[in-house]
Amino acid sequence: MAAPRRDTRGIVDAAELFARVRFRRREPAEALRPYLEHYWLIDWDLPQPYASHVVPHPSVNIVFQRFGDQDPFAEVSGIGLELFTQKLEGWGRVCGVQFRPGGFRPFFPDHPVSDWTGRRVRLPQALTGPAPQEAARATEATPVTGGTHAVPAMHAMHATVAAVLDPPEEDDRVGALDAFLLSLGPRPDPQADLAMALVERIRTDRGIRRVADFARAEGLSVRLLQRLFSAYVGVGPKWVILRYRIHEALERAETERAVDWAALAADLGYADQAHLVRDFTATVGVPPTAYAQAVR
Repeated sequence: MAAPRRDTRGIVDAAELFARVRFRRREPAEALRPYLEHYWLIDWDLPQPYASHVVPHPSVNIVFQRFGDQDPFAEVSGIGLELFTQKLEGWGRVCGVQFRPGGFRPFFPDHPVSDWTGRRVRLPQALTGPAPQEAARATEATPVTGGTHAVPAMHAMHATVAAVLDPPEEDDRVGALDAFLLSLGPRPDPQADLAMALVERIRTDRGIRRVADFARAEGLSVRLLQRLFSAYVGVGPKWVILRYRIHEALERAETERAVDWAALAADLGYADQAHLVRDFTATVGVPPTAYAQAVR
């Protein structure tokens, strides 16, 4: 299994973020690596507030969070469909789990991953509560729901959150993440394996541009491919193709001195530069040329 990625794809103005926070990626335990991309750890102590921005991957995350003196918490964060912005101020710590696209369902097999998309659900509601839609509404109303039967689960989760966020040693935090995920007992699932393999092909093969062609090459109908992605990835294959295009455009804008946008649009499978500009602007909020100038 590959080591944690070293690229910055999805992070808007990664150099600025890394100048303000301590950001690391760590490998999970070997038994978890088929399902996880990596753990991501962030610590900060800022004299001035700072807003970080991320163009989300087609991945579900579980995120343990402490913002200053506020009560720490953990949540399942489904795939975000829009630009994600997080304001950081004072001091804090985040320990996140990024699942491989398709790798979340073996840990939470009761609902299709699309039910989590666009939602953030506090733990333990995500573990013990109803469907993600209802659990998300409960999270918005109050962090503790479910009456007296929920108290043991809440106590156990408080202990897990403390085990992940409190240790000064990074290895201890990683060990606590491993222990939590292994306790969930991921269930082997050939459909999850297939979904992970298909998304990895999209991510690494620039020649995959049309869903119908991709489905045909994989020996699947378009409808079957769409159902598989809904159940195991959380978004459709077309969304995944487009998102990885934007990730590459972001990285090229940050790392290349002069980007040939027309050539890049062609490389990424766009009909013309205007289509790339439209998608980039809709996702990031500014045109690619303006973004490239801002991050240099």
